[in-house]
Amino acid sequence: MTGTLADKRILIVEDEYFIASELKRTLKNEGAVVVGPVSDLEGGLMLAEEPLDAAVLDVNLEETLSYPIADRLSSRGIPYMFLTGYDGWSLPAQHRETARLAKPFMSKSVVAMVEKLVSPEAEIA
Repeated sequence: MTGTLADKRILIVEDEYFIASELKRTLKNEGAVVVGPVSDLEGGLMLAEEPLDAAVLDVNLEETLSYPIADRLSSRGIPYMFLTGYDGWSLPAQHRETARLAKPFMSKSVVAMVEKLVSPEAEIA
């Protein structure tokens, strides 16, 4: 598979169907192997145990927040980003420095941020 994210395993946790579908299509077009998408905390925690290269997380998953997924990924050394409508200041202190892209987003911005996450020079979130 060719593309800037060829064979990288990227987890998507997003509760809005159309956004999840767009993310999946965009990342697959860049050669990524998409894990998910899933729309809830339980599913996200389960898939966070899979072999992964990076993850894209929506902060607000209907009635819950995705921070436990972020913490699990962080404990495994897997870089992640938040795709959210929340401002950075509203995130808990331990997540304020996490890579974040605001909704609405442009697909090329997501690709660029995921490329940074999977690059060898990337700092773990």
